Amino acid sequence: MTQHLHTGAPSPVDYQTHPSRYRHWKLSFDGPVARLAADFDENGGLRPGYKLKLNSYDLGVDIELNDAINRIRFEHPEVRAVIVTSAKEKVFCSGANIFMLGVSSHAWKVNFCKFTNETRNGLEDSSKFSGLKFLAAVNGACAGGGYELALACDEIILVDDRNSAVSLPEVPLLGVLPGTGGLTRVTDKRHVRHDLADIFCTTAEGVRGQRAKDWRLVDEVVRPAQFAARVQERALELAAASKRPANAKGVELKPLARTIEADARRYSHVTVEIDRTRRIATFVVQAPASPVQADIAAIEAAGCDWYPLVLARELDDAILSMRTNELDVGTWIIKTEGSAANVRSMDAALLAHQEHWFVRETTGLLRRVFSRLDVSSRSLFALIEPGSCFTGTFLELALACDRSYQLSVPSDSSRAPHIEVGALNFGTYPMATGQSRLGRRFYDEAPALEAVRAKAGQPLDGDAAMALGLVTSNPDDIDWADETRLAIEERVSMSPDALTGMEANLRFNGQETMFTRIFGRLTAWQNWIFQRPNAVGDKGALKVYGKGERAAFDFNRV
Repeated sequence: MTQHLHTGAPSPVDYQTHPSRYRHWKLSFDGPVARLAADFDENGGLRPGYKLKLNSYDLGVDIELNDAINRIRFEHPEVRAVIVTSAKEKVFCSGANIFMLGVSSHAWKVNFCKFTNETRNGLEDSSKFSGLKFLAAVNGACAGGGYELALACDEIILVDDRNSAVSLPEVPLLGVLPGTGGLTRVTDKRHVRHDLADIFCTTAEGVRGQRAKDWRLVDEVVRPAQFAARVQERALELAAASKRPANAKGVELKPLARTIEADARRYSHVTVEIDRTRRIATFVVQAPASPVQADIAAIEAAGCDWYPLVLARELDDAILSMRTNELDVGTWIIKTEGSAANVRSMDAALLAHQEHWFVRETTGLLRRVFSRLDVSSRSLFALIEPGSCFTGTFLELALACDRSYQLSVPSDSSRAPHIEVGALNFGTYPMATGQSRLGRRFYDEAPALEAVRAKAGQPLDGDAAMALGLVTSNPDDIDWADETRLAIEERVSMSPDALTGMEANLRFNGQETMFTRIFGRLTAWQNWIFQRPNAVGDKGALKVYGKGERAAFDFNRV
């Protein structure tokens, strides 16, 4: 990897790592069971100004966690269950580092919470779609984000040592909300009675032992002498019910080939060009240069270099890097280039071998990457121009956008770009709502969806796409440059705060799910609370924590 970065700003965050460089997690394997042990290096914070004491975490810890989970998914298909526990005595995880939150900008806090949400949601995604099960072995104090990590697992076993407790102390201690799904999972997933949840979320010391089980905060409580054996026994039981293969050969996730420049990020199939003056970034996604392997033996042989996996990893890294490191670039233009036929071949391979573990995991990564695009607080515009290949899986990029513009060329139909709906657009890559993006677009109304389905597999020019409601506008070659330029300039001139709220509301216009509620609370409530004096003012709870002072609250209810 080559990096050339502009100076005068903090070092950019790199989301790529490797187990040999982990400072916070110990990853080990024992047949069908993997063990992720939290042993956070208190001197290993991603930014200066705080220590990660008591297994408290920052973004760097979660970057490692995300990497570890991906390596389990791809490099160890024999693993069917993951034990998440602690390597430290008497502490499982004390949650997000409070001093890190206290010294961080508003944008940093929100982006940090968003990524940790996505990582934890990814555990549930893998459990649902891939049969990779997660067991939280809570062997010490488990607070805040630590309990939220446990909540994202399929089951929680708590050691009954009269000391270890689970807690969500954010409201009483910090004047903020649990930031990674705690409120939602306590009710929607664990069905804790709302009055008990109210006590739990306003009691800093938490709940321990049998009461934690009675309140449904954990699944089991086990005495210390039997704890290790019971955790292993339950992990093997969960593994036995998994559909992941026992004897498959894993695929090593090699380092990405990328070059990071002052105004660009370049990968083998994804390029991001930044126009700082206009505050826009243009993402160009390249189709495969040749037809994608259709034979499963060839797919396995390609391994880490199999095009769909490379695409997913590169697009994921580009989105994360831009989201965290380029806060002023608020509008992303999405383009594609290359052979639509080669994209069709990719989709055919994904569909034909959808039950093969490697193809299933690759599809899962694509699904999570598209979902990451959905929840990015950036304006997203797709430009469908000559040479584009918004076909099948690539069409998801346009469907994820707030608007899409497709050029019409009445004078020369051979130059007109086409889009194409494929089988994978009807549910293979669901949004956080559980809907396909086509379903979201048409509110799952049958006539509109059936009209689109009837044209599946057919190249659609601007007029045809417009008639089906698949694009926002189809200007001709005379109006194209002016219409797209004005649309982008108008967007860039608007308040990013208002746009973030508007886009989140409009993008998730369908049914509510646990995931949409988690992100909705982050985007609205936590976003607001993180800016209130009660939390971040000079005497706010986040600012005075650990200083021996009491927070000074404005007691007006707004």
